[in-house]
Amino acid sequence: METQLPLRKIIHVDMDAFYASVEQMDNPELKDKPVAVGGGEKRGVVSAASYEARKFGVRSAMSGYLAKKNCPELIFVKPRFERYKEISQKIRTIFFEYTDLVEPLSLDEAYLDVTQNKKQMTSASKIAEEIRLRILNDVGLTASAGISINKFIAKVASDYNKPNGQKTVEPEEVEQFLEDLEIRKFYGVGKVTTQKMYKLGIFTGNDLKQKSVEFLETHFGKSGSFYYNVVRGIHLSPVKPHRTPKSVGAERTFSENLSSEIFMMEKLDHIAQELDRRLKRSKIAGKTITLKIKYSDFSLHTRSKTIPFYVSDKSLILENAKELLYQEKLQNSVRLLGISISNLNTDPKPTDDKSIPLQLRFDFE
Repeated sequence: METQLPLRKIIHVDMDAFYASVEQMDNPELKDKPVAVGGGEKRGVVSAASYEARKFGVRSAMSGYLAKKNCPELIFVKPRFERYKEISQKIRTIFFEYTDLVEPLSLDEAYLDVTQNKKQMTSASKIAEEIRLRILNDVGLTASAGISINKFIAKVASDYNKPNGQKTVEPEEVEQFLEDLEIRKFYGVGKVTTQKMYKLGIFTGNDLKQKSVEFLETHFGKSGSFYYNVVRGIHLSPVKPHRTPKSVGAERTFSENLSSEIFMMEKLDHIAQELDRRLKRSKIAGKTITLKIKYSDFSLHTRSKTIPFYVSDKSLILENAKELLYQEKLQNSVRLLGISISNLNTDPKPTDDKSIPLQLRFDFE
C-alpha cells in the first residue's frame, strides 16, 4: 500500500561558529582573530572555534594542546553558557514570529516547519532570508540556512554556503542533489560509518542508491533502512516543538588519566549520582544502560546492557555500570567516563504500519 508523504517546507537554521561568534561580538578585541572557546591547558578541549581558527585546522572536540600547536596565535576563551543561552533565546523568539513548529537541536540550531506560517509567506527561501537578516540586525550574529522538503535535506543543505549563506533544494532537485552528495556529507553518517561505506564501494548518494535495503540492513543494522530511504528523499520525521529525549547521561573528564578499574569506581559513583539526579528531576527511567569510555588516545568505546525493567536509581545504575566496566579488559588509560540511560519510559510505542511512502511534488517556491 502506498501513502502520500506530508507536503512540508522545512528550514534548518544553523548559527555560524556560535560560541566563538558570541565571544567576538562581546569583545571587539577578538574580532577577526583566531578564537577557541574551551581550555588551552594540557587537559583542555575546544568546544567551538572561530572561522579564523578553523583555517588552521582547529575544530571542536580537539585537545587544547593540539589546537595551540596548529595555531600558535590561538586565543582561548572560557565558555559562558548562560550568555549563550540568553542569545539563543533571543534567536528562538525570532523563529516563533514565523511559526510555532520550531524544534531546537541545540543552542545554535533548529528546524522550522513553515509550510503554514504566521506571515502567510509562500516562499520558504524568502522566510529563511528574512530570519537570517533579523538575527543579524537584532542579535548581531550571522546564521546559515538550508531549505527543502524534509529535515534531512534541509540539515545537509544548511552546511553548503556557510558562513552567512543559505541553500534551497527544490522538490525537483532533490533526486539529483542526493545522488551527487558525497557520502561523508550525509547527516547521520559519521567517520566510522563513512570508512565502512568506502570499503563497500559507497562514495556518493548514487552509490548508496544502488544498494538494496536488505544489503544495507545486513551491513548497517537498523540504520540500513534509514540510509535506503533518505537517499530517495524520504524522511518522515516531522518538526517536533517539544522533543522527547532519547537518552539521559552524565560524564566526567579527568585531570589525570586513570589506568585501573579500581580507581574508576569512585568516579563512576559520582557520575551515577549525577545521572540519578537528572533522571529524577525529569521523572524519567530507562532500560538500557551504556558505559562510555574515552581512552588517552581519544578513541571512544561504549558498552551497553538492556535489562527487563526501568531504572532511575543510583544503586542499580552503578551496579550495571560496574558490570559493564569489568566486561572487557581496558585497552589503554582512560581520560573520560560516562553513563547514559536510553530505551526510556517516554519512548513512543512502535507502529505496525508497513505502508510504502510516496513523495509527492508540490509548489515549493
